[in-house]
Amino acid sequence: MTQMRDSEARVILDTNDKGSYTVPTAGLYPYQWNWDSVFAAVGFSEYDLARAWLELETLFSGQWDNGMVPHILFHQVDPSYFPGPDVWGGIGPIPSSGISQPPIAATFVRCLWAQDRAAGEAKVRALLPRLRDWHRWFITWRGEGGAICVTHPWESGRDNAPDWDAPFAAINPVGVEDYRRRDITFVDEDERPRHYDYDRYLYLVKLGRESHWDEAHIKEVSPFRVADPTMTFTLLRANRDLLAMSRELGEPTDEIEGWIAEIEAGAEQLWNPEIDAYDCLDIRTGQHSGSISNASFLSWYAGLGGDRMLPHLDRIFAATRYALPSTDPDHPAYEPRRYWRGPVWAIMNMLVGMGLEEAGHSDRAEELRRRTGEMISGNGFAEYFDPRDGTPAGGRNFTWTAAVWLAWASPTTERITCPASS
Repeated sequence: MTQMRDSEARVILDTNDKGSYTVPTAGLYPYQWNWDSVFAAVGFSEYDLARAWLELETLFSGQWDNGMVPHILFHQVDPSYFPGPDVWGGIGPIPSSGISQPPIAATFVRCLWAQDRAAGEAKVRALLPRLRDWHRWFITWRGEGGAICVTHPWESGRDNAPDWDAPFAAINPVGVEDYRRRDITFVDEDERPRHYDYDRYLYLVKLGRESHWDEAHIKEVSPFRVADPTMTFTLLRANRDLLAMSRELGEPTDEIEGWIAEIEAGAEQLWNPEIDAYDCLDIRTGQHSGSISNASFLSWYAGLGGDRMLPHLDRIFAATRYALPSTDPDHPAYEPRRYWRGPVWAIMNMLVGMGLEEAGHSDRAEELRRRTGEMISGNGFAEYFDPRDGTPAGGRNFTWTAAVWLAWASPTTERITCPASS
């Protein structure tokens, strides 16, 4: 079964390959997504390093003049997806969305370079200034005292997590025109965000487009500005890796060192003493969400937290067959099959597992990897999985699940070599 899955994973990556970029899966997601593409590159690196580099280069070809790398690049118009480029009105060199996604690229650029020392240096030198500009954009427009915010749930990658319920309750989505969702023609509606959520997603898109994606205006007027563990922890880790690459290549480091110190201090705002966990913080109200998510456990990936999150990790390991659910099973809003309100996502498991290993929690890292491998081996390459029994949910033949299998979860393939964060 394992060798069959290895071959199947490569076929999925090759099938979803559009030449210079990869789609997450046909139909449901027909474009290039930001962090999906980074994971695709990780998968390709197991058997085609040149194709892995090309994936990242194509992603950065859509970078805006202000440094932002969009969360979707619309290379070819596909009417099967909503909202498309006509709704977003992006202002970059390629039709795109107007928001970003978790900045994991620098970390995996460094991983690729570790595998490709001969040819990789030129690739890294070309990407470094683009990575710096992107990270600077986050610090400038998403930073709140060192904690990193999202201005749209899609920016976090965790679209409908319970973390956004309170901020969404304060939004009246006036002016959103009638629309027809196409996602629920591909996937069971019970596995997707609610129409209530979509009304508010589109309201926030409307606000951004009407301002021509003026970040200063959005920061001032948007009702949705939430400091997020995903963004905070991935940017901190990415800055550490950007710093290591810059030092090795003799590039300036003072600015990056300042970013790291700022986020290390500011991340403490995300600690919610009422639940003893890292948690989202609504900047508009000053209130934590009261939710433990799989993003809460990215603290080790960022090089923070010590043992603070271990009791919750062990509790959730004991409560579910397949960890890590995207929402704590003890949370009242937990839904084990609805997108980011409960299901397991292999990509998050890989990032958490990398952090656990580097923090010295090798036994837990191996347990997470083993469970992830068993889940995929037994249930295929779904977008996400029910934590109770591994039932596949969402899209099928999914690029990033196949990539995680090849790079981390399969017991037979060589795991990606990533230098430890420092």
